[in-house]
Amino acid sequence: MTSTPTTRRWALLAMSVGVFCIQLDAFALNLALPRIGRDLHAGGAGLQWVTSAYLLSTGTLMLGAGRLGDLFGRRRLLILGLAVFGASSLVCALAPALHVLVGARVVQGAGAAMVMPVGLSLLTNVYPSELRGRATGRALGIGGIATACGPFIGSALTDAVSWRAVFWLNVPLAALGAAWASRTAESYDTSAPRRVDWRGLATATAALVTLAVVVDRGRHWQWPVILAGLAAAAALLTWFVRLERVAASPLVQLTLFRNGPYVALTLAGAVANTATVMFLFVVPLTLQGQWDLSVAVAGIAFLAPALAMALAGPIAGRVPPPAAVRVMTVCLGAGALVLACLARASSLDVYLIAATAGGAVLGTANSLTLVATQGVIRPERAGEASGVTKTVITVAAGLGIALAGAVADQKRGVGSEAASDTALQTTALGCMATCVILAVWLGAHGRQRQDACPADHETASEERRRGAGSLAARPARAERAGPASPEKKTRRAGAAMGRLRRPVRRAVKMALGHRRGDRSTRSE
Repeated sequence: MTSTPTTRRWALLAMSVGVFCIQLDAFALNLALPRIGRDLHAGGAGLQWVTSAYLLSTGTLMLGAGRLGDLFGRRRLLILGLAVFGASSLVCALAPALHVLVGARVVQGAGAAMVMPVGLSLLTNVYPSELRGRATGRALGIGGIATACGPFIGSALTDAVSWRAVFWLNVPLAALGAAWASRTAESYDTSAPRRVDWRGLATATAALVTLAVVVDRGRHWQWPVILAGLAAAAALLTWFVRLERVAASPLVQLTLFRNGPYVALTLAGAVANTATVMFLFVVPLTLQGQWDLSVAVAGIAFLAPALAMALAGPIAGRVPPPAAVRVMTVCLGAGALVLACLARASSLDVYLIAATAGGAVLGTANSLTLVATQGVIRPERAGEASGVTKTVITVAAGLGIALAGAVADQKRGVGSEAASDTALQTTALGCMATCVILAVWLGAHGRQRQDACPADHETASEERRRGAGSLAARPARAERAGPASPEKKTRRAGAAMGRLRRPVRRAVKMALGHRRGDRSTRSE
């Protein structure tokens, strides 16, 4: 099936529904845990696994799922992921005991791990380059609504019906998404053999599971155990890199990490995602704690930040890839200022205005991570790249939840003024530090390009002096603004050599002309 406007629309709808369900289930049950404990006669630390099992499963399986979609069909993996997510949601809704619920949440996370990276790579491949950013931004905007409103939707359903209603809602939505996905075009990575790097997949998954468990549960452990877990994760990741270097068909091509804009956006996105999780954790509970609002009123007050976060997705989709790192730098700097303002807000009106601005800038940064990273890589490896990006930012989300739990005082709660200020100020410092690092990297990257291609800049300056804004000069400037892929480096080297050969040719011709003139003079 070829890609047409109709099939693209089905892909966008399927991805939007999938992202909505995945993000909703990540945040909707936080406030419902006490009710789940009473209904299932469970309590203590075991209840936290209702949330942790889902996040750990999702974060650790995305890397392999993205590449499997590239190899065996992105539409096929998207349909399978939605089917697994819907079926496991049904089991969650009917779970008679806590261990059944936690097990079903692990399977639900596996379905989510297939939907997110595969859906992103499907949109990248079925949409033309000028439209794919906007399409991805729209899908992520729908996910932003679920992210921001998830706690309140979960709380409202729990109070009005039951916590099981959150899972019942997923079943028809997942079925509808799978039906829409079946009507879109299939796409593969045709540049690589359909061979799975099973050793790399197993090693990477083991490393990510170890790291994610340490991040999620480390606050309950002693330091020797935490250090041992980190050492085990580092050893597994090192072994994974060694395997990928010699694999005939690697799970992840290590050249991906030589793509400067991709790496910068992914790491900055991890910080932005950590800040967003902290923002979504602290602000709603602060509205109920420090500002003494009821759950319903706090939900209404949080609609403005939620709407700003939802609109940020389409806005991020319109940012051209060459400008993505600069926009990310601005968003992180603005996010740091907003979080600092939240910690020092003197009235509820000021707090809500700052929270709305925070939803806009942090939502843009999060969406930009997924949109722009797909714009600076080869489309045929889009699943691999999106799997790496989603893995990094999902593990960062777990870190954000762990930090939120660490700064919360069990007696006062995170909604208290002291605990909220600590959380917000810590997050603001992280955002500002990342903003400074990105700004330094941008400056160094720009100087490096100037040093690498001085002839290009001399030609551009000569054109500006002559007032030559010709169409012929624009593609060269656009190419220099884009990511420095190996193909572009080869073209630039060829162009530079061509410019160096021209004066040599002229000198040779002049010398030959003089020699001919001397010979004719002597003959006379």
